[in-house]
Amino acid sequence: MKFKQIVKLATISIAASALLAACGNNSESGSASSSTESKDGVTVVKVAYDQASKPMTYLDENGNPTGYDVEVMKLVDEALPEYEFEYVGTTSDDLLIGVEQGKYHAGVKNAFWTEERTQKYIFPKEFLGLSSAGLVLKKENEHIKNLSDFASAGYTLAPIAANNAQYTIIAEYNEANPDNPVKLQAGEEFTVDVVQWVNEGRVDGGVQIEGAFTGQVLTEGGPYYNLKDEVVYNEFAVIKTWPLFNKKQQEFADAYDKAIAEIKKTDALKELSKEFYGKDLFEVLDSVKR
Repeated sequence: MKFKQIVKLATISIAASALLAACGNNSESGSASSSTESKDGVTVVKVAYDQASKPMTYLDENGNPTGYDVEVMKLVDEALPEYEFEYVGTTSDDLLIGVEQGKYHAGVKNAFWTEERTQKYIFPKEFLGLSSAGLVLKKENEHIKNLSDFASAGYTLAPIAANNAQYTIIAEYNEANPDNPVKLQAGEEFTVDVVQWVNEGRVDGGVQIEGAFTGQVLTEGGPYYNLKDEVVYNEFAVIKTWPLFNKKQQEFADAYDKAIAEIKKTDALKELSKEFYGKDLFEVLDSVKR
């Protein structure tokens, strides 16, 4: 009787050990920090994208991922037969947290470079594209062409979250222009509805990406198309944008660099810029300071 009990306990112990080992293996394979490989030896990587940031990253009418950033990454995927990109649509906040923690191998969201972000992510050597940043103003204030004009007028700016790269852009301007700073307020949310805030008169202006302004205001069917004659967008900078890689994905980031460098030798990125932004932003690349 005692022998049977010993055998039974041993069997249970072995089964429990096997179950724990299986759980441990599943947990590791589920983390993007450790690349998984398909049966044919191709490394599968999860590339997150902000699915509500048209025209940079979004879902098309058929529910497929697209936008400038996504289409560039598709070109990179084609150039890297040793990798298979799995696109995961999510929110901007989840993308940032997910890439940092290893839930995703990389992410694209029209991301700007900041010193703070280099502590959390790998920025590759090669940038992804270019983005126009500007001020959203009421039509009556369209004479305000840049941050210096805005600051001199004493205008109020829509709050920007301190972890938003747009906040860094204004902070850098203020640091370089201490005698004429923009009134910068850190917001609690990552983004605010800039167009609505300006239209309602809650603030005099706000920082927005041109692509977002075009999609919201100038595109028929956009949520603020009715305000197309009431608000304006004045560009004050063209800025390089980057994909973000998890800190353990240096090999993947290096592969991206090699592929995108070859792609940049063609007109592919210029054509995508025209398609999604309505103009070739690469024409002003020589004057881009950031």
